[in-house]
Amino acid sequence: MNTAYFIYYIIAYPFVRLIFPCRFRGKENIPDEPVIVCANHSSLLDPVLIGLAFGPKRQLHFMAKAELFKIPVLSGFLRSIGAFPVVRGETDIGAVRTAMKHLKNGRQIMMFPEGTRVSESDSVAAKSGAVRIATKLKVPILPVYVSTDKRAFRMSKVVIGKSYMLEAPQSKDYVPLADELMKKIKVLESEN
Repeated sequence: MNTAYFIYYIIAYPFVRLIFPCRFRGKENIPDEPVIVCANHSSLLDPVLIGLAFGPKRQLHFMAKAELFKIPVLSGFLRSIGAFPVVRGETDIGAVRTAMKHLKNGRQIMMFPEGTRVSESDSVAAKSGAVRIATKLKVPILPVYVSTDKRAFRMSKVVIGKSYMLEAPQSKDYVPLADELMKKIKVLESEN
């Protein structure tokens, strides 16, 4: 466990839960082994709520957009809690290698398959990076749904689904696997 991550959790938990109350469902589905956590993404608050749902003893290593790492103070903070940059819009081999390294070392990583924040009324095609890494390393994917209508002092929810394994497609077309992942995330929306 990263000390900075633990301290951040202890400080952030009461503050965030007070301002943005949230119900956590499915925490019993969180595995202890390496896993790729994949969630929908509608707000800057999503990684915070997901991190809080996983608790202080299960550190998630977040893949975050590279632009955030150009802000000096924020960059230092993100790196201290185990986040790593990804250049969006291209195949970032460095980010893929970092993600794979974390998984091989028994850690859990967090990715947003949509690749950007998406409002409730919009839709974007899921990127295939998470499913490609999962099939290559033979690690499970854990789908997570986060409420899209988060507002201060209004209850939202984080629903953690069941992890599942993927097989690499013979056709080398990963788009159907990425689409299936987003469907599994969307199904969790209806859970109370």
